[in-house]
Amino acid sequence: MTCAELLIRLLRDTYGVRTLFGIPGVHTVELYRGLEGGDVRHITPRHEQGAGFMADGYARASGLPGVCLIITGPGMTNIATAMGQALADSIPMLVISSVNRRDTLGLGQGRLHELPSQQQMISGVARFSHTLLDANTLPDVLARAFAIFNGARPGPVHIEIPIDLFNAPVHLPTSWHAPTLYRAAPDPEGLAEAARLLHAAKQPLVLLGGGCVSAPAAARALIDKLDAPTVTTINAKGLLGRDHPLDLGANAALPAVRELAANADVILAIGTELGETDYDVVFDDGFHLNGALIRIDLDPEQLVRNQRTTLGLVGDAGRSLELLLAHFPDSLKRNGVERTAAALRRLNLANDPAFSDFVPLYKTLADHLPEAVLVGDSTAPVYAGNHVVSQPAPRRYFNASTGYGTLGYGLPAALGAQLAQPDLPVVALVGDGGVMFTLSEMATAVEERLPVVIVLWHNAGHEEIRRYMDANGVARLGVDIQAPNFLTLAEGFGCPGVRVESPAELAKALANRETNGPLMIEIDAAAWQKSLLKPGDNNEE
Repeated sequence: MTCAELLIRLLRDTYGVRTLFGIPGVHTVELYRGLEGGDVRHITPRHEQGAGFMADGYARASGLPGVCLIITGPGMTNIATAMGQALADSIPMLVISSVNRRDTLGLGQGRLHELPSQQQMISGVARFSHTLLDANTLPDVLARAFAIFNGARPGPVHIEIPIDLFNAPVHLPTSWHAPTLYRAAPDPEGLAEAARLLHAAKQPLVLLGGGCVSAPAAARALIDKLDAPTVTTINAKGLLGRDHPLDLGANAALPAVRELAANADVILAIGTELGETDYDVVFDDGFHLNGALIRIDLDPEQLVRNQRTTLGLVGDAGRSLELLLAHFPDSLKRNGVERTAAALRRLNLANDPAFSDFVPLYKTLADHLPEAVLVGDSTAPVYAGNHVVSQPAPRRYFNASTGYGTLGYGLPAALGAQLAQPDLPVVALVGDGGVMFTLSEMATAVEERLPVVIVLWHNAGHEEIRRYMDANGVARLGVDIQAPNFLTLAEGFGCPGVRVESPAELAKALANRETNGPLMIEIDAAAWQKSLLKPGDNNEE
């Protein structure tokens, strides 16, 4: 068989890939030979950035790598932003691209789609980028990629295949097979020492990050045994279930949780990088850990970043939760539920002016779509949702508002999540500014008949940046932008749409939605906020 045919066979038969995202081009047509009539579904986005975001959402919702087929040159520069987002959040993504002929690489001859070094350009947003020089090494290179996905800190991997290799004959040894990989377990002595510190703690605190989402049962059991207030970061939301009495949510940047953190005598942090946008989203360096810090992470470099570690263990977060649990046969009592409840009362999120406009939004979504996967862009409802949303399970809430923080993520990532979880409702939370980056993916949603609910918060521009400009005495430039008629655009794509101005109207739109394709619900932000005013409230503004 040819190299191109072997690639598809390995992805399908060896690694179980059933969904591919890509836009065919003259350099990649050979990759499509043999895909017709098979059981691998090909999704055609309208932009390679959309392909990357779809693969990202697919991976987050399913736990499986998202796989993309991308054209040489502009296709790779287009997908680089999506790869950067996936790299920041440790999301497994395999990007297979073409590249120019081997005998022309680096010569600057003005070939179609030519870059000085495509591999060098993309290496900064990949765990590794490899140029295939011998077609017979393809199985080994793919095995290396899936070793990253299954055994190390995941992230995007890029494999580029010169166009003169697509039709090269290959010989796969009959004995070849992909290895079975098990993730690393932490050192037993280190685990015992961590357990000793946690047994002796008087006011423990636990920090659980996105690395833990594969082991929700072990996470809940360990937290219950420790009786410790627990921060679940944005990517770990839902890990403990909805409204668990020890769950502080992703509120580490707020004063009441900061106080708990500063006063904790022992802190257990698992699968979290302790990064700024999870623990210091107010950007004042005010999150401090003064007690003994136990860190467990698959990446040893993470053990010495951002906070001073007392005890560091290298190991998979899920395995570590299970093994650490065995050290606590009996439940400890340290007033954890009471400490958590007291902190949440002080937070009073439902009545916080920063979030109160959005509490009815999420309550309405939970009432009508309680099992929904919520996928967000960088927009006001998502900033609030990071604090106020509680989900029933992990992999049901993720967005691009933190970390790398790209715009345009929400819509295509929601489509990827819907493809990964066809039996669950999926909601894309987008703003009128950010959605314009990838609005063309409405066509993909309609074409694939994906029943994603697109909730578009329309506040007439880039509100977050407006506020930053106002706060810093900078004149508003470039933020009060012209918006199109979104419902007319939706209709043009073949997507029904409705404009709502209150929670009651949103509830009606959700109750009447059909599930044979997408639905756009545009929320007029000013009218929504006005509908929430009580008699006597100052509504001059």
